[in-house]
Amino acid sequence: MKKLINRPEDVVKEALQGIAAAHGDLVRVSLEPQYIVRGDAPVTGKVGVLSGGGSGHEPMHGGFVGPGMLDAACPGAVFTSPTPDQILAATQAVNGGAGVLHIVKNYTGDVMNFDMAAELAGYEGIEVKAMVIDDDVAVKDSLYTAGRRGVGLTVLAEKMTGAAAEERRSLEEVAEVCRKVNGWGRSMGMALTSCTVPQAGKPTFDLPEDEMEIGIGIHGEPGRTRMKLKTSAEITAILANAVLDDLPFERGDEVLAFVNGMGGTPLIELYGVYHELAKILAGRGIKIARNLVGSYITSLEMAGCSITLLKLDEELIRLWDAPVKTPALRWGI
Repeated sequence: MKKLINRPEDVVKEALQGIAAAHGDLVRVSLEPQYIVRGDAPVTGKVGVLSGGGSGHEPMHGGFVGPGMLDAACPGAVFTSPTPDQILAATQAVNGGAGVLHIVKNYTGDVMNFDMAAELAGYEGIEVKAMVIDDDVAVKDSLYTAGRRGVGLTVLAEKMTGAAAEERRSLEEVAEVCRKVNGWGRSMGMALTSCTVPQAGKPTFDLPEDEMEIGIGIHGEPGRTRMKLKTSAEITAILANAVLDDLPFERGDEVLAFVNGMGGTPLIELYGVYHELAKILAGRGIKIARNLVGSYITSLEMAGCSITLLKLDEELIRLWDAPVKTPALRWGI
């Protein structure tokens, strides 16, 4: 194992200390329990938007804390859910009196721990609503989930939900935006290589040099199938057609097209995938109204990519375009 770390058990804590040092103008970091909040939290009269999950998916979630997006993020150990006490403390820290929305990727541990934290917050008089993201079309159930996994769409949901909260919408209205995004978006990913969890010290799974895994999860969970390596055009078609056929997307739709890197994929390859995706969508009469290309929800150093498509209307376009200022995503401010 070759990694830029000191001790495996200190990886998350030291990364959080690095975030505090690099982005102290935007966020505050708590080390006990571990969470990240925007620097001006809590914002009085605004719904607090909170998410979290296992570390190793950076910049998800801590890199998306700041005005226009998340009010807080709870990082668990690598590929491990945050604990209820972390989530409760972060919920308390962002409670501005208008309630708190939890955005939860559909993994069993995350759902359970966020549920427990919401119940505890309720005892303190904090109104909490939870929205579960389950956009992955690859498999119905996996090692970590009952139902579909939450993957790339989470980034888009956090951005649009955060923008709605900045408009001082009610908790139910902010939750409805998240509900719409989850209903209108789908994702699917693939891997060229495995990744190595620092505490494990060895690759999560074995993938021969001439093979790839289609439908992989962000923790290295198995996908739909393993096959011989194909070209960028062929890989993009496999992913895109699975996503397009699931909703299904239709001719005349406008979409946000998100090509995401899994942590070890250079941008030159991601833009090549985007090129192929744009051709496929044009052939189906679907217009790309907005896009995002880069590594935003990763799986440590895994090489591979995912494709997320979100059907858009005027409201979602406006919320996507709204100003955002976080360590990893910013425009308009």
